[in-house]
Amino acid sequence: MNIRKSLIALALLGCAGVVQAAPNCTIKLKGGDNMQYDQKSVSVSAACKSISIELEHTGKLPVAAMGHNVVVTATPDADAVARDGLKAGAAGGYLPAGDARVLASTKMIGGGQTATASLPGNKLKAGGAYTFFCSFPGHSSLMRGTVVVTP
Repeated sequence: MNIRKSLIALALLGCAGVVQAAPNCTIKLKGGDNMQYDQKSVSVSAACKSISIELEHTGKLPVAAMGHNVVVTATPDADAVARDGLKAGAAGGYLPAGDARVLASTKMIGGGQTATASLPGNKLKAGGAYTFFCSFPGHSSLMRGTVVVTP
């Protein structure tokens, strides 16, 4: 009986090594009235068919005073997209309309609100350089982080 239990235990241990964690396909961020996201780096898998972005504004100020969004771009494009977003103004969500450099973005939200967006997983390549930031005027220098794409 002990030999049988030992063999079963060994078989289960062997199977445990084969089981892999599900790929992370969600970027979850919180941002508040302190003009900071709760994370400076997020990680997603290149194996994802679709990547979800979830933003929660934990502050109390309205969108006109302290709006936040999440914009994902290739890192070399981030500063230019943020600058060009100022020209789009509040009506454009501080993002240039139809800008191909914007890989994904949530809408601009105020305190207590949430927003979601998604992008096809094939827009992000493992090892690529990607940045997330808030495009509200003056926020992109503080509310910025790195998207790490794993194989």
